[in-house]
Amino acid sequence: MQSLWSDADFEKTVAAYVAAGVNRDVAIRTWTTRLLGQVPQLVLHGGGNTSVKTVINDHDGTPVEVLCVKGSGWDMGQIEPAGLPALRLAELKAMVNYETLSDDDMVMLQRRLLLDPASPNPSVEAILHAILPFRHVDHTHANAIVALTNQPNGEALIRALYPEYIVIPYVMPGFDLSKVCLRAFNERPDAPGMILIKHGIFTWSDDPRVAYEAMIEAITRAENRIAEGNPKPFGTAPVLSGLADAAEIAPILRGAIALPGAQEGLPRRFVIEHRVTQDILDFCGAENVESLTRRGNATPEHVIHIKRFGLALPAPKAGELQAWGALVREKIAAYIADYTDYFTRNNARAGGIKTMLDPMPRVFYVEGVGVFAAGPTAKAARIGADVAEATIQVIRGAEGIDAFEALPEADLFDLEYWSLEQVKLKKVAEKPLTRQVAVITGGAGGLGLAMAEALRAEGAEIALLDIDGAKASEAAKRLGGIGIGCDLTDAAAVDAAIAQVALRFGGVDILVSNAGAAWQGALLDVSDADFRAAFELNFWGHHYVARAVVRVMQAQGTGGALLFNVSKQAVNPGPDFGPYGTSKAALMALMKQYAVEHAADGITSNAVNPDRIRTGLMTDQMIEERARARGVTPEVYMRGNLLHREVTAADVAQAALALIRARTSTGAVITVDGGNTAAMLR
Repeated sequence: MQSLWSDADFEKTVAAYVAAGVNRDVAIRTWTTRLLGQVPQLVLHGGGNTSVKTVINDHDGTPVEVLCVKGSGWDMGQIEPAGLPALRLAELKAMVNYETLSDDDMVMLQRRLLLDPASPNPSVEAILHAILPFRHVDHTHANAIVALTNQPNGEALIRALYPEYIVIPYVMPGFDLSKVCLRAFNERPDAPGMILIKHGIFTWSDDPRVAYEAMIEAITRAENRIAEGNPKPFGTAPVLSGLADAAEIAPILRGAIALPGAQEGLPRRFVIEHRVTQDILDFCGAENVESLTRRGNATPEHVIHIKRFGLALPAPKAGELQAWGALVREKIAAYIADYTDYFTRNNARAGGIKTMLDPMPRVFYVEGVGVFAAGPTAKAARIGADVAEATIQVIRGAEGIDAFEALPEADLFDLEYWSLEQVKLKKVAEKPLTRQVAVITGGAGGLGLAMAEALRAEGAEIALLDIDGAKASEAAKRLGGIGIGCDLTDAAAVDAAIAQVALRFGGVDILVSNAGAAWQGALLDVSDADFRAAFELNFWGHHYVARAVVRVMQAQGTGGALLFNVSKQAVNPGPDFGPYGTSKAALMALMKQYAVEHAADGITSNAVNPDRIRTGLMTDQMIEERARARGVTPEVYMRGNLLHREVTAADVAQAALALIRARTSTGAVITVDGGNTAAMLR
């Protein structure tokens, strides 16, 4: 492993923080923490921690010796000074002298020692950092170290390779670990660091660079030892032909792990992330992959992201997905039964006080296709996939020397059902559309973007389709989603775009079929080409995308919502607007047909009929033309409704949300026009 230390970057970053009023030691600690956190082979998504001992003035100006340690919820790769809460050091060190201390009491007492009560909870290993008499303490869960410790003879292997280091058998993080480490350190105060079996490594020094370089040297030593073993313990997976692709099977997996919702017809879905590399394919194709996936986690905290183990699945053959899906559901049922038994026996050991988490697997290892990781959000699924990849790397390293051996299930249960983690989970409040994936056509601006923003605010993952792919990508980036350039009048392009969405998120739950254009002209004067173009986009484009999305929804088997942006022109046509009005009337009929044909699939199909909305479609020029056609001013035209109010894109978005969230409405239309008697539906 290469050192990333840069004196120039160090000085520049630290100087900038100090100029902004940050304590210099904290500024240094922030930079060095990021240096470790940006390497996924060292820490992943909140794992690991660092600390620095320094002096900070209290609220009354009194200098106080403190420990600044990584706070709960902060990622080392993006940490800021606020992520290193300061605790009174003397009192924190003294906490190790308690004979016993529960996790909840430890957290409570540590919070009392914070200089700033608004700070995040300090790391559960804060006491351990405090009792080590060094200014800088670094802790990572390096893959290479864990690959060596997670073997039947892991402790002996570590002791032989690191004779100068303190070696600690596994103890769950927290107060007890601090006491064990203090006793061991007092016996070896000259040690340059400490390795925790099946957990990770600590290095330390008063000099931040020495502590960092010691970490890099130790990891390099582990990597070199792994390189002496078999680099391909799983063999090389053959290239399999005739397989279904990831975009086809992701919706099947996603539907198979959907949870019952609070209301009938509203399941709690997962978002899915797909990964494929040669290393992943080799692992998924290993003869003993089922055994490997059931041995446990690389490090104990991984159980929070991917549960105790994943699920190995056979290669899915194209044309045989129905049978493959049935096999998947059988295996998931067996997984649920196994997880329930695991919870029952370990909860009894814990006194029967725990509440079972959902029993669905989080990672699937599919032969020939790759890894699929599930989470309640795209971010959570991405974290799960990162952890799964790290797990494969650790297992490969261990198997190349001897065999991978994780912690016993009791230890993993204690971490998965740790009271501190249970508290975190209870604080998570999901938004109404969290876990759902929404596709919005014409999403780069105007009404489409307004509806996408409303959906994202409700928690949905967003995919924007637009003829302008660059604008779609730009808008989607702001929403944390994806943007895809797509000509909706090209059926093959639409199918490919929806497959891309399924590959990225695992499927689709919501379609806002919004894209359209307004061709004007009297029926006797408009060209046949313009008339056909109006129908190509305003009718066929909607059908192509709805058809592709419904096929994905059927594969998931969890229902869904179609929402079409029609127009009041469908029921109240205006003069010289024939191509637009007639194509939109056809679109309303299409919406109703989807409602009729797919209600049995649990899919709702509804529409909004907006009128006179300032968007990229309805430009100032068009407003002037339509106002002139009706013999009024543009201002009067835009407020020409019963309420005398101009209708906005945000108004339409709220109506769309109401229909998307409606459980028992299908074939319905909400007119959003401020009140137009002629456009009122009967």
